[in-house]
Amino acid sequence: MASDIEIAQKCALQPIEKIASSVGLKKDEIELYGRHTAKVDLSAYEKRKDKKDGRLILVTTMSPTPFGEGKTTVTIGLAQALKKLGKKVIACIREPSLGPTMGVKGGAAGGGYSQVLPMEDINLHFTGDMYMVGATHNLLAAMVDNHIYFGNELNIDKDSICWPRVVDMNDRALRNITLKYKDTERKASFDITAASEVMAVLCLSMNLDQLREKLSRIIIGFSKDGVPVTAKDLKASGAMALLLKEAIKPNLAQTIEGVPAFVHGGPFANIAHGCNSLVSTKLALKLADYVVTEAGFGSDLGAEKFFDIKCRAGELMPGAAVVVVTTKALKWQGGSSRDEWNRPDEAALRKGLANLERHISGLNNYRIPVVCAVNKYSFDDEKEINMILEACAGMDIPASVAEVWEKGGSGGREAAKQVLSSLKKATEFAPLYLSDIPVADKLDAVARKIYGADGIELSENASQKLGLIKRANLEHLPVCIAKTQFSFTDDPKQLGAPVNFSIHVKDLKIAAGAGYIVAYTGDIMTMPGLPKHPAAEKMDIDADGRIKGIF
Repeated sequence: MASDIEIAQKCALQPIEKIASSVGLKKDEIELYGRHTAKVDLSAYEKRKDKKDGRLILVTTMSPTPFGEGKTTVTIGLAQALKKLGKKVIACIREPSLGPTMGVKGGAAGGGYSQVLPMEDINLHFTGDMYMVGATHNLLAAMVDNHIYFGNELNIDKDSICWPRVVDMNDRALRNITLKYKDTERKASFDITAASEVMAVLCLSMNLDQLREKLSRIIIGFSKDGVPVTAKDLKASGAMALLLKEAIKPNLAQTIEGVPAFVHGGPFANIAHGCNSLVSTKLALKLADYVVTEAGFGSDLGAEKFFDIKCRAGELMPGAAVVVVTTKALKWQGGSSRDEWNRPDEAALRKGLANLERHISGLNNYRIPVVCAVNKYSFDDEKEINMILEACAGMDIPASVAEVWEKGGSGGREAAKQVLSSLKKATEFAPLYLSDIPVADKLDAVARKIYGADGIELSENASQKLGLIKRANLEHLPVCIAKTQFSFTDDPKQLGAPVNFSIHVKDLKIAAGAGYIVAYTGDIMTMPGLPKHPAAEKMDIDADGRIKGIF
């Protein structure tokens, strides 16, 4: 069986100008990055902002294994299937981070015959957006310590500084560092770039004015009098916006079957809001009749944040949600070990169905149609596939087998038809909670209605931060819960559909620039580590420039 990269290298790519033209983008609205990638000028949206939106389809998943369940692959495959049914469609996904690419997953541009191309570029440095975000974040970090070095006119309490450095790589050695200069010594850390508030700001900004304004609100810490110190106070926001002037422009690429795809922004969903950029999604809705997008990890993370943060910020009206299901994820949630995933285990799969049921129950809170797509693997047992389809039928959820890795759009026709049918239903979409309720109540609503928890437990530190949020008049902001992706609880070992548990909130951070409150739970980390045998060990490039090992 050919690998993803071998399949990609055999495919003939269309000139990006042709892809742009297929959805009405003009030559003066795109900036070429080689023959097969382009940046789209922000004016493209402004020219079309009064045009009617297409229909928005979110692809999410059940609780995933560490290797993912093919959510991006299904997103791309579904878009290709809609095209085969004669629909004008655009796919919207995030840019991969080098951390997971070199770590466990090995790539995040889809797979098989449902990939976005050029996959090598997308999985590596692409248009440089990740580096622009990292440089912007680190500029502010440098200006914080530079301000303290030259006298600390703003009277910054160095122990209150909450602005780390970032790097786009999994590197556990950088989780705790010590900074020393002049007569100052303080503890600090690195986060992965995808966790940066700058990434969130970029992904929730529609234009340069919004970008600059949001950047100016970023809080880096507090003065010794308890007053928030912002990027604006440090006179950094102008330069930060300047560094992001190209990064804010959506990246246009294409799928193997020539479907236009915006690949833009890269926040993780377990420690950030997990969605591609708002500007690319809203532009796609003006250019196409159907837009298929994804949100990271399971519906308890990415989908919840998509609905409660991104849709709220962008006034988006999603029409349907597609939940990706795999036999291996069900078996894992049902108690089987990794070396048993490719063997029949009906008992584990049946037990794991409780996890899927809770995800669907959580999605039903948003009052939009839900469809299930069973992402089929070569080792899947037909009897187990039928068990999943029967379980979905019992929940009155349309479901089909998606063979988009092997067959591209043709393998997703049934799923596409079910989605189109679901879009005909009347929807009453609304976020999970109102903006004007207290932050603690918002956290409690997510914990109870999405996770199935009995509520939340706040640490003393988190309780103190609640008081700070109230004094700053920021209780209207939505919440962004940083939690393990492997469990509904904050303990990654609690699989399935646990009951009788609480979510332990250990800290809260005001992400005033991004416009939400981050709640850190359990042992969640904002700087991952590499596995014992990183995917990077299998990657290489030959003398002719042919790449291998990215999958």
